[in-house]
Amino acid sequence: MAKPLSPRRRVALTLLSFLLPVLVWSAFSYLPFLWHPLVEVSDPGDVAWMQPGMRLPKAAFAEEVAAAEAAKTAPPAGKPANPVYLPAPHEVAVAFWTSLTAQPTQRDAIRLPQSLWHSITIIFWGFALSSLVGVPLGILCGAQPTLARLTEPVIEFVRYMPAPAFGALMVAILGIYDGPKIAIIVIGTFFQQVLVIANTTRRVEPLLIEAALTLGARNLRLIRRVIVPAILPQLYRDQRILLGWAWTYLIVAELIGTSSGITFFITQQARYQHFENVYAAILIIGLVGSATDLALAWLGRRLFPYDRAEA
Repeated sequence: MAKPLSPRRRVALTLLSFLLPVLVWSAFSYLPFLWHPLVEVSDPGDVAWMQPGMRLPKAAFAEEVAAAEAAKTAPPAGKPANPVYLPAPHEVAVAFWTSLTAQPTQRDAIRLPQSLWHSITIIFWGFALSSLVGVPLGILCGAQPTLARLTEPVIEFVRYMPAPAFGALMVAILGIYDGPKIAIIVIGTFFQQVLVIANTTRRVEPLLIEAALTLGARNLRLIRRVIVPAILPQLYRDQRILLGWAWTYLIVAELIGTSSGITFFITQQARYQHFENVYAAILIIGLVGSATDLALAWLGRRLFPYDRAEA
């Protein structure tokens, strides 16, 4: 078995795992010889249809330069550039800060913090409603073979149905606002939740169950006093993982009904070709998700100090 990493080495490798993609991104952004297939016009010269900031293929730009020189007119000038959908890291960093602090420039645009907060509320209510039923049902299925045989086959069947397929049905039932979005997250997490928690419940040490039965614990008392305390640390980890799944359904959920939340911000900025704002919004989703998971991991270590997996 490999030797465990020292704390300093773990931190260094963690930082490196984030630094490497940024270095690759920076190389493609700032080194023209790697990949700059376009030319960004800085001076259109006497070419009437060109404008500063326009990007076009190198071959087309070279043709216009040659034509201008042949006609003895001012040729256009430009610099190598990547497509508009690949902004440089510094452009995304500026957009990140601007999106959080400044008012939007478009009249119909909404601020990124408002969009993000709306998405977080959708995630919260969707996952809370899913857990309200999914956690107790999963524990009962894991503890009661009869109930498991009665419910798990149909849950296994439904979980293979993609949640977005229920979008039109949810809009017809719940309207066009937040109801169908929350419902999609519930559908996307509930069935997985029941099966994962049921499997966790079945892994309780059999000797512990036998000892409790010998001492007279039965039915709900056995579940409440023995099974639930035994699975709490793993149940907590399961919920952390399932919360991540809820985030994966968010983008699809917010496309249903009225446009809202972080998805509306991303779609709107892409329509205006402000891709630096698109990258900034995607990064914020990752940051919020990672920060949430780290906070939950820290809380798990405080709640279950006796559990080695949370150490």
